[in-house]
Amino acid sequence: MSEYAVKVYWKRGSQSFIDGQYSRAHVWAFDGGACVQASSSPQIVPIPLSVEEHVDPEEAFVASLSSCHMLWFLNVAAKRDLVVDAYTDRCSGVLEKNDEDKLAVTQVLLKPAVHFSEGTVVSEALLHEMHKQAHDSCFIANSVKTDVHVEVVIPED
Repeated sequence: MSEYAVKVYWKRGSQSFIDGQYSRAHVWAFDGGACVQASSSPQIVPIPLSVEEHVDPEEAFVASLSSCHMLWFLNVAAKRDLVVDAYTDRCSGVLEKNDEDKLAVTQVLLKPAVHFSEGTVVSEALLHEMHKQAHDSCFIANSVKTDVHVEVVIPED
């Protein structure tokens, strides 16, 4: 078993509160020392109460699914002696009402484009198989009920 700890903190300052006119900006402090400026999504809570430049929980959710998939994909490739030079995912998520009429991130689309080392030939079928193996191994994807899809992108060199 592994346990993960993050300190999330927010401070009101001199702003009003009960009327809802307070900043949603806050900080995520990770155990390794990294701090991320976070906020509610401006699509949900309007600016200036949200900070557009900060990471919102919905973006972080999509990023965590993408990151987990990528890390597993790199592991799968390394075990097959296939050298990856670059990996880019232009992922997205959809926030909408779910079957229980509650707002939820109901879909996440991963669009990974993998560049292998020069001279490395990977068939499209093998690439899809490797992404399926990575998806099946991703414990973040295994932890959520969101529909996570992987749309493999074949990079044009």
